[in-house]
Amino acid sequence: MNVIEQLEAEEVSRLTDGKTIPDFSPGDTLSVNVRIREGERERVQRFEGVCIARAGAGLHENFTVRKISFGEGVERVFPVYSPLIESIDVKRKGKVRRAKLYYLRDRRGKSARIAERTTGRGMEQVETAMSKTEKRRQKAAEKADRKAQAARQREADAKAKAEADAAAAAEAEAGSESGDAQE
Repeated sequence: MNVIEQLEAEEVSRLTDGKTIPDFSPGDTLSVNVRIREGERERVQRFEGVCIARAGAGLHENFTVRKISFGEGVERVFPVYSPLIESIDVKRKGKVRRAKLYYLRDRRGKSARIAERTTGRGMEQVETAMSKTEKRRQKAAEKADRKAQAARQREADAKAKAEADAAAAAEAEAGSESGDAQE
């Protein structure tokens, strides 16, 4: 390995620190979460579409994602190792026999569909991603349940406190009336 390859390998390992880049190829439906800076604010935007090309190698590798937005075709090229990419999720594997799917630019509707691959290379990653998505949904549902239960508990506590305050006030009033009656 020469010096340039070694430096590129070090840079790739630095950029992927903590991130996992899934194995995907043209034809796969991807969801790319990208950090966007708007003035002072920063937010994450999801770009979901079909990967129509992968180009380059090493540190300079990139991929093109195409989606139809409001009837217009939108393509976006992402560097694989960009620090602005939060995550890449493979939604489904496509069954294609080409490396570049530029012919999809001229097609609309059913003719632009890509058959789904159900066996072969990389399918375990899709299943893992789907199970992770299910786990996220389950955690979100559990969190919502905990919040609802906490809200019900707060309501019950508030109701019990109000009843206790009312009982104490009634007792104090009864005590003051009995004190008035004795005089």
